Amino acid sequence: MKNAVESPSTPLRGAQLWPLSLAAYRALGEAGLIPKNTELLYGFVYAKMSKPPLHSALVRRLARLLTQALQPGCFVNTEQPITCEDSEPEPDLAVVRGAEEDFWHEHPHTAELIIEVCLDSHDYDRSKLPAYAAAGVKECWLVLAPDKTIEVHRQPKDGQFTERALHGPGGSLTSPAMPEFTLALNSLFAK
Repeated sequence: MKNAVESPSTPLRGAQLWPLSLAAYRALGEAGLIPKNTELLYGFVYAKMSKPPLHSALVRRLARLLTQALQPGCFVNTEQPITCEDSEPEPDLAVVRGAEEDFWHEHPHTAELIIEVCLDSHDYDRSKLPAYAAAGVKECWLVLAPDKTIEVHRQPKDGQFTERALHGPGGSLTSPAMPEFTLALNSLFAK
C-alpha cells in the first residue's frame, strides 16, 4: 500500500512563483477565476480568514466610534480595498480623506488611519504593514483582541513604520491622524 502524500498548504521551498499585477488580479477576479474572499499582498493572492463573532463585534463598535469622531472631508471604509503598489489589502477599517464620490472609479491609495482587528491573525495582519507604510498611511492600529491591547504603528518612511507603541488594558489612545478620536480600551473590549 502506498503512503498518501498530501498537497502542501504553502508554496514549496524553491518553487518558482509568478506574482500577479493589480490589473491581472482584478481581471481574474472579474472573470470569476479568483475566489471573492481574497486579497492581493505583494503580488500574491491570499484567502481571507473567516470572521468570528468577536471580530465582527469589535469592527462594528470601532466603526461606530470612528464615525462619531469623523472630521469633515473624511469617511470610514469597512473591509474595502486600499490600492498599494503591488497589493490591494482590505483592512477592517480605514479612515479615508475625501468624499465617497471621489472613489467611483478607483479605490483609495492611502488612508489617515487603518485598523486591523486581530484575534488569531497577528502575523498575517502585521505582514500588511509594509504595504500600508509604502502607501503613506499615516497610522495603523492592530487591535490584539485576546490581549486587550492595541499595537500602534506611525511615521511611515521608506516602506516601514518608524514608530511603534503598545497600549494596554485600562488606558486610552488618541490618534494623531484623527485628534478628535480618543478610544478608552476598557470600553472597546467591554461586553
